[in-house]
Amino acid sequence: MADERGDRAVRVVRGRVATRDSDQTVTTEMSEYVAETGNPAFRAWTPHRQMAFGRRDAHAEGYERACEAAESRGFPVVKRSVGGRAVAYTGRTVAFASAVPIENDRTGLDERYETATTAVIRALRSLGVPARRGEPANSFCPGDHSVQAHGKICGIAQRVRRDVALVSGVVVVADHDAIAAVLEPVYEALDVPFDPGSVGSVARSGGPGDAERVIRALEDAFVGDAERRVTDARERVDD
Repeated sequence: MADERGDRAVRVVRGRVATRDSDQTVTTEMSEYVAETGNPAFRAWTPHRQMAFGRRDAHAEGYERACEAAESRGFPVVKRSVGGRAVAYTGRTVAFASAVPIENDRTGLDERYETATTAVIRALRSLGVPARRGEPANSFCPGDHSVQAHGKICGIAQRVRRDVALVSGVVVVADHDAIAAVLEPVYEALDVPFDPGSVGSVARSGGPGDAERVIRALEDAFVGDAERRVTDARERVDD
């Protein structure tokens, strides 16, 4: 896992904390650590059960109905600071975040997307999934940076600030039916085309339905042979 200032030891943050809000703080502090130290960091974990809406969703006419649809099906609503459409986490869905220091916030965007996409594909293939770039039509959180195999498995986003770039994503491990079932009324309320059959998963594509194995595969693919300095999410990453 190289960064724009050279190869460095990677801070690896494992696990999640007790609440959704504090869990998001872990990733925020991880990014702050990278900006302050110039060392890259990586985290892969299973976020709490939730429906994460993007900024575009929050401005949609049917946003309140979409929130009601999610919450009535047991998915508490949270708002993401980045764009994109709604994403459902079941509690076994894996998220990842790769934070790297940068010297110029106007360059490197495409290269970082390419690096992350390649790493996700490598991780999934190591688990027996025939992963490839792209997504089926009318997928959840549609975007240019996705990975598919018997449906969309992963979507990737990026947030850039002056000193650090955070490339993040979601990987559906096994709950494709449950995710499709809750996203259908949510996307209908938002008036966004959605095909429930487009939701894939690692398990649906022949891989393991074990989130921990997916987490380890992602960590290995993103971090590679770099030195790992592992910390528990319940500890501050800058301690």
